[in-house]
Amino acid sequence: MAQENEDGQEKTEQATPKRLEEARKKGQVPRSRELTTMAMLLVAAIALALMGGSMVEQVGQLMHDGLVIERAKVFDSNAVLAALVSAAGDAALLMVPFLLVMVITAFAAPVALGGWAFSAEAMAFKPEKINPLKGMKRLFNVRGLVEVVKALAKFLLVGAVGAGLLWYYLPELMLLGRENVDAGLVHTGSILSHSFIVLSASLLLIAAIDVPFQLWDHAKNMRMTRQEVRDEHKNTEGKPEVKARIRQLQRELAQRRMMEEIPRADVVITNPSHYAVALKYDPQKMAAPVVVAKGVELVASQIRTVAVANKVPLYEAPPLARALYYSTEIDHEVPAGLYLAVAQILAYIFQLKASASGGPIPVRPDKLEVSDEFFQGPGTRTGPERGPSTD
Repeated sequence: MAQENEDGQEKTEQATPKRLEEARKKGQVPRSRELTTMAMLLVAAIALALMGGSMVEQVGQLMHDGLVIERAKVFDSNAVLAALVSAAGDAALLMVPFLLVMVITAFAAPVALGGWAFSAEAMAFKPEKINPLKGMKRLFNVRGLVEVVKALAKFLLVGAVGAGLLWYYLPELMLLGRENVDAGLVHTGSILSHSFIVLSASLLLIAAIDVPFQLWDHAKNMRMTRQEVRDEHKNTEGKPEVKARIRQLQRELAQRRMMEEIPRADVVITNPSHYAVALKYDPQKMAAPVVVAKGVELVASQIRTVAVANKVPLYEAPPLARALYYSTEIDHEVPAGLYLAVAQILAYIFQLKASASGGPIPVRPDKLEVSDEFFQGPGTRTGPERGPSTD
């Protein structure tokens, strides 16, 4: 059965990455106390099994040193205090390796599930945490029932394993009294260490059940309603009207920059009224002519107006204008398939400018060929073109 939020909407959607990140900042990550308990006990058991013999010997040495103080020092309070401080320091140093291992385990075990997450908000005082009514609700909900079941399972499991170990080691325990003190102590330590490891390892079963449950429970608690997902997407991506306004401003800025390039163009090729494409070519800097502006309908009219105002020649070539508009982006070179047609127009324009200084009047290109691959839109692909206009 799906969860419901305060508005009664079912939480059927998986948590989004943003929701999970916000939960992590609040300290809401999957954690398993059973995994931490098992790791702490098992590591402690293994550490004691490995270091126990050496620790016992050193403790025995400390006791020996403490009991062989000279008689004169026993009646000297300063000497007794110094001996006590020295013994306490040696005992602390003796425990450092074991304590260091346990501290590392205490930090590593929780991080193994859910990763590292430090949240001051999670440690902040919240009045609802000491509310007895909410405490009772937490006690009798599904999580509380699971905790009771886990506690009962741990009791039964550890009790059963402990009973099995007692039955297994019973003959050896009965014979300990016949061994000498040193051998008996070593044998007892061996039995205890092995039993401790087995008892701790038995909790692996509880942890193996609890870890998947905690992951499932965390994912269930993080679920979202469809409305929450839509609201988050809207807040993340922005409202549609805001996005539309941003796109409009971007278009206006791009168009403004495009209009600023038209006065530096060499020619504007038109349809004559539906399309307009402005070209610029500098043989010293460019490998091929570049489209510096293009547009249709109203934008094409604006391009023509700016071109006329800045005395940029207009050349009417409908198929070529459409081919350039659809095949070439702004600030890109014209495709190789249109080189010939564009070169004929530019040559005519450059010769026309030279004729204004007294040179011969050039012959207008009679026919421009435009390949089918560049042609889009209705109309003829080839035919006589009209010359430049500056009106």
